[in-house]
Amino acid sequence: MLRKQTKLFKRAMSMTLLLGLVMNNITAAAAERFTYEEITLKELEQGYAAGEFKTEDIVKAYLDRINIYESNYNAFTMMNVNALQEAREIDRRRTAGEKLGPLAGVPIVIKEAVDVAGFPSTFGWAPLSKELGGIELIPEKDAPVVARLKAAGAIILGKTNIPAFSSDGTRASSSWAGDTYNAVDRKLVPGASSSGTAMSISGNFAVLGIAEETGGSIQNPAAAQALVGIKPTFGLVPNAGVVPLAGSTRDVVGPHARTVHDAAVMLDVIAGYTAEDAKTVASIGNIPRKGYTSKLNSLALKNKRIGLYGPGWLGEELTAETQQLYDRAVKELESQGAIVVTDPFADTEFAEFAKSAGSIGIESIVYDMEQYLKRLGPNAAIKSVHELIKKTGETPSALAKYEEALKNPDAIPDLSKFTEARTKYLHIFNGVMDQHRLDALVFPQMYKETPLLHSEDKIADTTVPEINIAGVPLVTVPAGYYKSGSPFAIAFVGKMWSEADLLGMAYDYEQATKHRVAPTLLAKP
Repeated sequence: MLRKQTKLFKRAMSMTLLLGLVMNNITAAAAERFTYEEITLKELEQGYAAGEFKTEDIVKAYLDRINIYESNYNAFTMMNVNALQEAREIDRRRTAGEKLGPLAGVPIVIKEAVDVAGFPSTFGWAPLSKELGGIELIPEKDAPVVARLKAAGAIILGKTNIPAFSSDGTRASSSWAGDTYNAVDRKLVPGASSSGTAMSISGNFAVLGIAEETGGSIQNPAAAQALVGIKPTFGLVPNAGVVPLAGSTRDVVGPHARTVHDAAVMLDVIAGYTAEDAKTVASIGNIPRKGYTSKLNSLALKNKRIGLYGPGWLGEELTAETQQLYDRAVKELESQGAIVVTDPFADTEFAEFAKSAGSIGIESIVYDMEQYLKRLGPNAAIKSVHELIKKTGETPSALAKYEEALKNPDAIPDLSKFTEARTKYLHIFNGVMDQHRLDALVFPQMYKETPLLHSEDKIADTTVPEINIAGVPLVTVPAGYYKSGSPFAIAFVGKMWSEADLLGMAYDYEQATKHRVAPTLLAKP
């Protein structure tokens, strides 16, 4: 069974066999009539409540769509062959009148880096792909976020593609499974490392998806594929059971969705304290009593003071077309009653400090990886960093430069420089927010257009690694398209624990503009 759950559709075996589908004659033309395209959680819930939908039919429709288009977009690393069976169980429970969770019957996808019990975790790395002759790692228990999603009734369709060790913010090219393609336009980079999750949600392969970020990996793919993404405050959502890059310092797990409301509902499910992740103790008392949908309304921007992007933040100048799109977005904010403040970080040391600090925090990776591998369970094929290197015959490039730490992976890393950097970032950031009485910052998420997949260019994000080191939250929202058709997005940024306020403002903007356009997918000839 586990062997079947690996990426069989990448090779000789078709998706039809993998999913147990019987509709071999489905055509791309039929897929254009996909009934549930862009369906929202509210619409799905209303259909279930009224008896108009069955979970089995919904899940089967998504699997049929995946069957048609997956080979041209490469979003998945494995599929859940039990998805239809799990859907039938939700239908049975609903018919029996049992109490169901807030995501009952909702098709979702999980980023490959996040553990799902019984399913292979490959890190996107060829030596851990059994199909390519590597070692198969099977976690014995779910990551806390996955356990929470299952308890909420969500149906996991599969795990989604990432670059090796999630160590690319632009492409999944280094993945053992190869590139994932952008749902909006296959010529564009998909954004990374949550490439497959973003493609799945933007391309209507699922309703919601789990993404994860160390340095742009929630926001970059969301912006590149016209999605809402939530990069939460560090410590709000547990990242235990997630392959780390900087698990002790920067890594966060968050939603990808097509609407702000749906992303907020998913955050409600996955956020909060768990004994499995000590960092989440900081979330206690910082989660809104009425949840992350409590401030979603069409007046959320009225009289809010919004700080705008400028040289005081970074020194990167926006391209001419990006500036035009950003100017339009600013006017849209103002039309909703927002009060904008130009370049509030001017005359501060923020930009200078950002350049000198660099991308710090990754130095915990060896220790974090050791703790991750131990968590896989006593029967896992690899249970330590030393075993990882010995059994695969390779030292992963993500770990190789930390030679001293590799001598004793259990040694707690010295994070004093990182702590100093986070402290200074927050002093400057909070000082500016307080001085100008700002409710949020709203920046263009990229300072130039999304690059082409087969170019050497990287996504030019405006907030990485600054907000990752600071640990503050960010919400991306679609804000239009370049003349080329590439998506443009804005990012709402606020103080730690301000997700509910950011989501309220993002919702107001989204509902007033409705910039997202559903992509038209292409099937292979």
